[in-house]
Amino acid sequence: MTVRLNKKALEHARKLVEQGKVVHDERDDWSEHAPSADEENRYIEKNGWDDYALWHLGEDPDKSEETKGRFSFPYGDFTKVHRCAVISLESRAAQNDHDDIARETKRLLELIDGE
Repeated sequence: MTVRLNKKALEHARKLVEQGKVVHDERDDWSEHAPSADEENRYIEKNGWDDYALWHLGEDPDKSEETKGRFSFPYGDFTKVHRCAVISLESRAAQNDHDDIARETKRLLELIDGE
């Protein structure tokens, strides 16, 4: 698995934070706030894979382009960035040695908290 930082998604997340499109929730809320598989499918059907990719900071170029398995480290609910998702993915990225994703996620969290 060769997960790399999705730079377009990072830029998208930063823009959303700068626009105030952030949910300031608590660390453990992501399991309740994360989009369900059905919500993801509806989003893909309506907006396409390129837009879906913008909501994930990780991308595995070895996986097929139009599969959910290609994308990892989601940070929002397709409308807003969730602080709890950013916290969760920073921890997971660090645990799995995705240092570039962990580093950029930490910066994103600082942007959220400094908003």
